Amino acid sequence: MHLNPYGEYAVLLAASLANDPPADRDGIIGRAREFGMTMDFTPAPDDYELTRRVVEDWLRVVDATDPQKRANLLNEQMAAAAAYPRLVDHNGEGWHLHYRDANQALPHVLRAVFGVGTALHLSTRGMHRMGRCAAGDVPGDPCTKVVIDVTRNGRQRYCSVRCANRAAVRRHRARGGSGAGAIRNG
Repeated sequence: MHLNPYGEYAVLLAASLANDPPADRDGIIGRAREFGMTMDFTPAPDDYELTRRVVEDWLRVVDATDPQKRANLLNEQMAAAAAYPRLVDHNGEGWHLHYRDANQALPHVLRAVFGVGTALHLSTRGMHRMGRCAAGDVPGDPCTKVVIDVTRNGRQRYCSVRCANRAAVRRHRARGGSGAGAIRNG
């Protein structure tokens, strides 16, 4: 069963924009297209700057570790993007819901999509299913990437295999198991 596609693509898009910000509006739109957003966006001169602010606001939700604080921040952001859901059929996609008013500029669309998508993701998968890469919890590790846990078991803590491996090596070394030394001394 495929759970919550609206929530999943929306939070993964938000994380992608946070972890690897595009250089301009076209880059943001290109990334939105990669994540399945096919609608056109009404252009506005400050789209890029306002979209970066939307992502920064969304990161406040990511960084909130207390579920109630996370919910409060997310509710504030959804209230700022308030629009009634609309049933639409465009670009050959078939009938589906949009959580925004028609013809809104890019940052307003993304605020609504990120808010609803994040709320769906957290409420269906668990309030703990997003945060920062656990590798960055170790002093001196620079990773601060966002992790959106879409795994079946709900235990994703690292943004990549590289970060997970780096953490595993640190744990191994902390236990005193250097591996090579044990073979030479054996």
